[in-house]
Amino acid sequence: MARKQKKQSGGTPATVALEAAGAVYTTHAYAHDPAHPSYGEEAAEALGVSPDRVFKTLLAEVDGRLTVAVVPVAGTLDLKALAAAAGGKRATMADPAAAERATGYVRGGISPLGQRRSLPTVLDASATDHTTICVSAGRRGLEVELAPGTLAGLTGAVTARIARPA
Repeated sequence: MARKQKKQSGGTPATVALEAAGAVYTTHAYAHDPAHPSYGEEAAEALGVSPDRVFKTLLAEVDGRLTVAVVPVAGTLDLKALAAAAGGKRATMADPAAAERATGYVRGGISPLGQRRSLPTVLDASATDHTTICVSAGRRGLEVELAPGTLAGLTGAVTARIARPA
């Protein structure tokens, strides 16, 4: 994978964070279709990548605290597993407006990287089955491909089984 330069046009807080960390990554841009029913599935299709390797960033409240969950597009978030992995008792999906305010990103473009506030993050353990995975680079139609260990290190993520098959 090639490192991208910070000067690259269209940089996002996520790519700026990757550059600042000296991380190895590749960006993949595609034409976003607002009519597509799933942001993550659209990314997988557009990039020709298995939905098992494209991960979506979801925000939940674990015992009232916003928590980031990064799960494969091919699966769904198990809220009980997320609560346990985050050291809590109960998890519910966060209000989309609260997620956008806390991260600084819009729905469908929320990246686990470069968020406005540092939030607890849990990465589904299936990510470690792959050499690289793709996550949103902070804008609809832009993905970043990187090693799961790089993502976990930069976000301080805990790795746990938090996804179940769709």
